[in-house]
Amino acid sequence: MSKTNQIIILIHGFRGTHNGLSLIARNLSDSFKCFVPDIPGFGKGATLETYSLDEYVLWLDSYIDKLKLDKKPVLLGHSFGSIITSAYATRFPEKISRLVLLNPIGYPALEGPRWLLTQCAVLFYEIGSILPKRLAQKWLSMRIVVNIMSIVMAKTKQKPLRKYIHHQHRKYFSRFNDPQSILASFKTSISYSVKNFASSVKTPTLLIAGELDDITPVSRQKMLAKQFPDAKLSIIKEVGHLTHYETPDQVASLIRQWIK
Repeated sequence: MSKTNQIIILIHGFRGTHNGLSLIARNLSDSFKCFVPDIPGFGKGATLETYSLDEYVLWLDSYIDKLKLDKKPVLLGHSFGSIITSAYATRFPEKISRLVLLNPIGYPALEGPRWLLTQCAVLFYEIGSILPKRLAQKWLSMRIVVNIMSIVMAKTKQKPLRKYIHHQHRKYFSRFNDPQSILASFKTSISYSVKNFASSVKTPTLLIAGELDDITPVSRQKMLAKQFPDAKLSIIKEVGHLTHYETPDQVASLIRQWIK
């Protein structure tokens, strides 16, 4: 399969940048032409008015139109990106060929097993939004917060890989537009889930979940997959929510096999 035979657009999650999906893109580069943008509010991404889900969907539609592709792309979304892309698939199904949801969010965060942590996170971001800008940047980028998040989410026991993941989070996790935009984006990310859109997604869909993902456990992923009219669920063993860092080669292989 040559590069020009397939096109894939990869949409990252909350507080990420395009760098987080670069390993998957690299593993797919022999058979896909890959596009990995920064979503609005993060990295070099665009600025939105309210950072609502509707605005994210319209931004993605504009981004795809500007690419002027000669064929329908495969659309992949990781974590919060799975919400954006599944919402997009319900609104613009004619513009994509297939949908890949990587570590999809199966239910709103306030209903999940970490609802208390989610409530604390809301308070954390609300405090950041009212602090003076320089102080807010330091508050929202606190090394201890980034470290704890990274340590909890990384499931690999390989020390070099864990070190790489922590380095990536320290380098890119705090590249957001401003305190107000990150609060608005976070509230959007916890107000929806893929569950809101699953039954309306007519596009063939591949869900890829991590066996140890404690944001949406495998039991919920199985329930979620059944709500799609046309979906397949693949589970990667011994990995959690960071499949894009820990098992990018397996993610790429699953995508290739499914499309073939």
